[in-house]
Amino acid sequence: MKQMTFAILLLCSVITKAQFSVRLVVTSVAAKPNEDIYVAGNFNGWNPKDENYKLKPFGGSRKGIVIKDLAAGNYAFKFTRGSFDKVESMADGRDISDRVLEVNADLSQEFTIAGWKDDYPERPKPYTASPQVRIIDTAFKIPQLNRTRRIWVYLPKGYATASKRYPVLYMQDGQNLFNEQTAPFGEWGVDECLDTLQQKLGKECIVVGIDNAGAFRKQEYDPYDDATSGKGEGKAYAEFLVKKLKPFIDNKYRTLKGRENTFIAGSSLGGLFSFWAAIQYPDVFGAAGVFSPSFWVSDQIFADAEKFNAAVMSRFYMSAGKMEPADMVSNNEKMAALMQKKQKYDIRLVTDPLGRHNEKTWRKEFEAFYYWLMK
Repeated sequence: MKQMTFAILLLCSVITKAQFSVRLVVTSVAAKPNEDIYVAGNFNGWNPKDENYKLKPFGGSRKGIVIKDLAAGNYAFKFTRGSFDKVESMADGRDISDRVLEVNADLSQEFTIAGWKDDYPERPKPYTASPQVRIIDTAFKIPQLNRTRRIWVYLPKGYATASKRYPVLYMQDGQNLFNEQTAPFGEWGVDECLDTLQQKLGKECIVVGIDNAGAFRKQEYDPYDDATSGKGEGKAYAEFLVKKLKPFIDNKYRTLKGRENTFIAGSSLGGLFSFWAAIQYPDVFGAAGVFSPSFWVSDQIFADAEKFNAAVMSRFYMSAGKMEPADMVSNNEKMAALMQKKQKYDIRLVTDPLGRHNEKTWRKEFEAFYYWLMK
């Protein structure tokens, strides 16, 4: 019996560590069939023009690619013509959901591309930011990275007539938080949500939104070096938040400066970064909103969390959806279980059975997060 048990465990180990090959073949393209086509997914950091993932002629008018050495798991991807402005779409220009592969053996699948997003220019989006939202600067300097960034701030409705001080929530992907006009995949509606919630709860908060870096988003939100996308810049970006942006905000606005009133939040890679920043700077950030975090980026995030022990209570709201790819829920549960072993952590773990990896899901989840944050 022991020999049989050992054999089963050995077989499971072999399956877990197995590497597979996946062949993706595009059989027809509705428009621009002669242009280069790339595949972008969580297996290459969602790089829309990765030369290593460019499709090659595959007989006749077909194009294809063989992706080797993929571990078992779920993978999300889309086809592009070199940028996400030129990503595939439905035949009428509507967005398509991420294509998803479940890899547990060698695969070969065929696809058709019904349309391209740039063939269907969208109508101008409305400006939807509320009067409580303003832009601090369109080119705020980030000396640690030699870049500039647009910075947004939401002030509670009573800020102008009150004299009290407020907690501050720092959020990543600022262009997606308040204004439909600047949000390529839909906004979170943070300002409208807080206008309503703060009246109900009687607890107000300043929100600072920092735009992502566009082409450098992956690097800025990733604290770890990566063979595909290069050197991680998360440490430098976190230093900017802590040593430059927070002092600026505390000096310009009436804030409660302590860690118990300073929070950080983000989604996807922004969720990974917000979690990492919270465990690296527990004396600065007392709570973190971690939405669909990209823990798949590096196993080092689990090692960092394992060895870290804060002297003060840190709080984490961790959410993921079962409709998301790449072991999002299992990684989230793994991290929450790891953190719950520590004495100084308060974890709220949320699994949405219908949750997807998009702004619509995160917009819905933000309300519950704010209730928890202000409890």
